[in-house]
Amino acid sequence: MSFNMNRINPNQTQVFFHDGRFETLTNEELEDFLLQMGISEVNETIEQSVTD
Repeated sequence: MSFNMNRINPNQTQVFFHDGRFETLTNEELEDFLLQMGISEVNETIEQSVTD
């Protein structure tokens, strides 16, 4: 499943799927989503971008 992410505020990220759907997720929901997708490295990148 392909998707792009866009941080819209410190606690929310929009996830855009290539089939046209999108979801707005809280940090906790995003972490769960990424774990389900098997992506753990992105969490560190997102956390770094929030603190920068």
